Amino acid sequence: MKNFLCRRLVVAGLAALALNAAPVTALAQDKAAIDAMEAYLDFVDYGGATIFPEQIPRDDWQKFVVIDARDATQFAKDHIPNAINIEWRRALAERSRIPKDKPVLLYCNTGSLSAQAGFALRVAGYDNVRILQGGFAEWKAKGGLDAAAKATGSVSH
Repeated sequence: MKNFLCRRLVVAGLAALALNAAPVTALAQDKAAIDAMEAYLDFVDYGGATIFPEQIPRDDWQKFVVIDARDATQFAKDHIPNAINIEWRRALAERSRIPKDKPVLLYCNTGSLSAQAGFALRVAGYDNVRILQGGFAEWKAKGGLDAAAKATGSVSH
C-alpha cells in the first residue's frame, strides 16, 4: 500500500509539472504518501543518483541499460548508442521494460526531466537507476562515449 501511495503521489506530481499546473494539494494531504516520500528522501544519497559522463569509461557503457527519456522525435534524430527510448512521463507506466537487476542510466537533453523519471522509479523501488548529469547535451560536449578518456587526457585521435 505504501508503494502504491508513493507512486500515486509521484505520478500526480510529475503530471502537474509536465502540465505546468498548480501543486497537487489533495495528494499533499495524504499522510501515508508524505511519510513514504519523507522516508525515501531521508535515505537517498546526496547526489540523487547522478553520474557525470566523464565517470563512465567507454567499456562500462555496455554494463548499463541506457534509457533516453526524451520524446521519440528527439531520440530519432540522435541518441547515445544502444539506448532505448522511454519518454520520461512513461517511466512508471513502462517500468516492466526496465530491469531491477542491472544498472540503469537515464538521460534527457539536460538532465532535469530524466531526474524526475529517475526519482519516480527510485521511489517505486528501483535503486539501480542513475541520472546522466547534464543530459545528452553535456554528454556530447564532453566527448560522448570517450568523455572519461578525454577528461583524463588519454583519448587518442
